[in-house]
Amino acid sequence: MSLLAESPNAKINKAVLDRFLTLPQPENRILVEYIWIDGTGENVRSKTRTLDFVPHNVSELPIWNYDGSSTYQSEGKNSDTYLYPVAMYKDPFRRGNNKLVLCETYKYNKKPTESNHRVTCMEAMNKAAGLKPWFGIEQEYTLLDMEGRPFGWPKNGFPGPQGPYYCGVGAN
Repeated sequence: MSLLAESPNAKINKAVLDRFLTLPQPENRILVEYIWIDGTGENVRSKTRTLDFVPHNVSELPIWNYDGSSTYQSEGKNSDTYLYPVAMYKDPFRRGNNKLVLCETYKYNKKPTESNHRVTCMEAMNKAAGLKPWFGIEQEYTLLDMEGRPFGWPKNGFPGPQGPYYCGVGAN
């Protein structure tokens, strides 16, 4: 049996999801998905809030909280952790005026959590603002065949040095 056939997603009836996505939603009620990085510094968390207005600017969004002890961001006592919205986008997965909101995380005492690296990045960018700093993000991915091996790799081994195919186009 192939790798993809074993995926839990292969067993999901896509019509069920479509049924929920096409439910009517009042114009003045939207879903706002607050998204943040948890205490591991690697995993993404989110929770959804319903608003009775359509925000046009991130400053219109309320600060929200959650239990940071469940996301590796605080101890058991004083575990309130706060979500400060910093960027807002149209939700490409839900229909209507729904939004995705990227958030910074702060402890109960209003200090940034250890995994809130955006704070130190902004401090560095502000200090260097006169130099007009910029940076780029590089996304790397690998396409796998039905057996889970990268496309184009030999069946019993590894490909040659990266030079010939670095930033390459096509299957060679």
